[in-house]
Amino acid sequence: MKADIHPEYKEVVFQDVTSDFKFLTRSTLASKETIKWEDGNEYPLIKVDVSSATHPFYTGQNKIMDTSGRVDKFRKRYAK
Repeated sequence: MKADIHPEYKEVVFQDVTSDFKFLTRSTLASKETIKWEDGNEYPLIKVDVSSATHPFYTGQNKIMDTSGRVDKFRKRYAK
């Protein structure tokens, strides 16, 4: 590997701002904000709008938006 071309891969905390869900993982993202984690260490904090705690796919709150009967047309076409 070439020296000094790869980003630093370190532990960071991602926080979902809508649900206050936090998780510790590794990433190349950097942040000036830090947070004290459960183990007593401070890690960079990355704030996100959507995570597995709030995404409709993971929470089961997703809905099918049927615009002008497209779903019915699809079912009718492939009902054979």
